[in-house]
Amino acid sequence: MDTTEADASDRAAMQRLAAGQDAALNELMHRHAPAVFHFLCRMLNNEDDANDLAQETFVRVFRARETFRPAEKFSAWLFTIAANLARNQIRWRTRHPNVSLDAETGAAEQSLSGTLASPEAAPPEQLLAAERNAAVRAAVDQLPADLREAIVLCEWEEQSMAEAARILKATPKAVESRCYRARQILRERLKKWL
Repeated sequence: MDTTEADASDRAAMQRLAAGQDAALNELMHRHAPAVFHFLCRMLNNEDDANDLAQETFVRVFRARETFRPAEKFSAWLFTIAANLARNQIRWRTRHPNVSLDAETGAAEQSLSGTLASPEAAPPEQLLAAERNAAVRAAVDQLPADLREAIVLCEWEEQSMAEAARILKATPKAVESRCYRARQILRERLKKWL
């Protein structure tokens, strides 16, 4: 399904949802939940929080179903909701720091997918890849929130500058500038890996 067809399908599903056909939400979730979850994972660096907020994103879609404007692109509206939830969660974390029980042992907190090795890679390459992935995740996590949002949307979620601008309520030029600054910072922090 190309982008134009997907947008039309999303608009139709939102119209059905606003008209009281609650099953239309399942169609939207089926199409967009994986992308929202991955976006939130990258923003929060925590799969449990990302899963909770992905569900909350669709709860908010359901609650705000009558406020959706059909002229708007659904995916941009959806990612705006997810980005706002992520920002709130990041703010909450800074006010309520959490110390891992593994912190004293030095064990790095990684997702299962980050620790599973590819069957083709040899153990030294697996270790190097895991270290590189952890370094990239840590470097992205240390970026200021506005730079992190822009780089995650444009690089990992493959949103265009215009779509990212709509989601972040900024101009495309501002998003481009944020991505540029984020890349510069990441290049400096990750020069050992480049």
